[in-house]
Amino acid sequence: MPSRTDERSSARPVTRRAHGASGPGAADLAAIAVGGGLGSTARYLLSVAFPAGDGFPWAIFAVNVSGCFLLGLLVVYLLEVWPPRRFLRPFLAVGLLGGYTTFSTYAAGVMTLLTSGAPALADAYALTSILAALVAVWAGIRAARLASTKPRGRSR
Repeated sequence: MPSRTDERSSARPVTRRAHGASGPGAADLAAIAVGGGLGSTARYLLSVAFPAGDGFPWAIFAVNVSGCFLLGLLVVYLLEVWPPRRFLRPFLAVGLLGGYTTFSTYAAGVMTLLTSGAPALADAYALTSILAALVAVWAGIRAARLASTKPRGRSR
C-alpha cells in the first residue's frame, strides 16, 4: 500500500491552548473589543449618513451584505492563504466584522416596517437581506480564491 506521507494537505495543523486553559485570553478579548469598537463605529456612521426613514433600510442592508462579502474573503485568507496569526481572526472576524454587521438592527428594521404598516416592504427587506448575504459570502469566497496565488489542495 503506498504511503501518503509525501502528499501535502491543505488543512492546517490544529493549535491547542495549554492544558487547563479554556476560552480566550485577555489579549484575545482585547483584540475583539478593539475590532468590535471600530466595526460598530463604522456601522453607526453609515446608518447616520444614510438614515432609513420610512423606507427600505439601505444602510443596514449594505452594511450586512458588505460584511458578509468581507467575511467570505477573510475566511479564505485566514484559513487557506495567510500564515496563522494569533490575533488576526479575533480582531477581524469576531471583532471588526462582528461589530460592523448587525442582526439586531436588521431584525428591528423588519419589525419597524411591519408595525408601521409596510408588510410587503418588511418581507422584501427580510428575504433580500438573507439571500443577498448568502450570495455575498459565496462571492467573497470565490473572489478570494481567484485572487489568491497560493495553490490549494494536494500536490504530488
